[in-house]
Amino acid sequence: MRTSEIERWLDQQSRAAYRLCRHIRRINKEFGGMPLGAVRPSQIRAWCARMREEGLSASYVYACHRRLSQIMGDAVHDGLLAKSPCSRRTSPGQGTQRPYVATTSQVWALYDAFPERMRTAVLLGAFAGLRVSEVCGLRVSDVDFLRGIVHPAVQYPSVELKTEVSKTSIPVPRSLATLLSAQVVTWRAETLLTGEDGEQLSPWALERAMRKAREQVKDLPTGFRFHDLRHYFASLLIANGCDVKVVQARLRHASAKTTLDVYGHLWPVSDESTRSAVDAVFTARTE
Repeated sequence: MRTSEIERWLDQQSRAAYRLCRHIRRINKEFGGMPLGAVRPSQIRAWCARMREEGLSASYVYACHRRLSQIMGDAVHDGLLAKSPCSRRTSPGQGTQRPYVATTSQVWALYDAFPERMRTAVLLGAFAGLRVSEVCGLRVSDVDFLRGIVHPAVQYPSVELKTEVSKTSIPVPRSLATLLSAQVVTWRAETLLTGEDGEQLSPWALERAMRKAREQVKDLPTGFRFHDLRHYFASLLIANGCDVKVVQARLRHASAKTTLDVYGHLWPVSDESTRSAVDAVFTARTE
């Protein structure tokens, strides 16, 4: 079979990080036989519309478009394209489905259900908000154990994170730093997490462990993924009074809008606080 231009481009961008991604397979099926520069915005809009007609969820279609947009953006950055065909005008919309937020007891149940050498991954997802590829790529040198700071720098296998926002340092409590340090002492390697073979843990091995572990956790949705631990992290911060800018910084979102779009419903709405604010003005005038 002839290798498509998009496939060759993915090879250059660390094919190992993409090859099992269902979004990429769908993108390659639609556009794989075309040169990068031949893809038009109208074709992308039509592709997204067909996926919706197939009954695929709005969030899935949005994720496929986002992945295609990332690929095209990387091509522009490398000088292979003058302009990306993806834009807000081609985007199908994110959908309104709210993410499932695990309870604290479910998070600890997952932790207990994971293989011992992988348990630290659950902590990094639920209490530092790292994505699956970042967890698997995290090197021992990226963690300041004494100061309690995680410095995300690469994603699996060793691909540098693309944006400065993604590289934002994450402060962690001493209790978590101690557990991370124990991981290094027990299983020594260049990366913080390793598989049963002692080599760097892959995202697919971690997601496989998640699928097995979630079956042992009461009331956890069947489709619960490692990425959903980030939702718990966000809810934990919000429940403890953190404002949108703090949550944005800890999740390393590019904008506060992204944070509000996903988690805005988690912030408490107090009718009395707004009533009091307005009433204070009337009271001052009366006095």
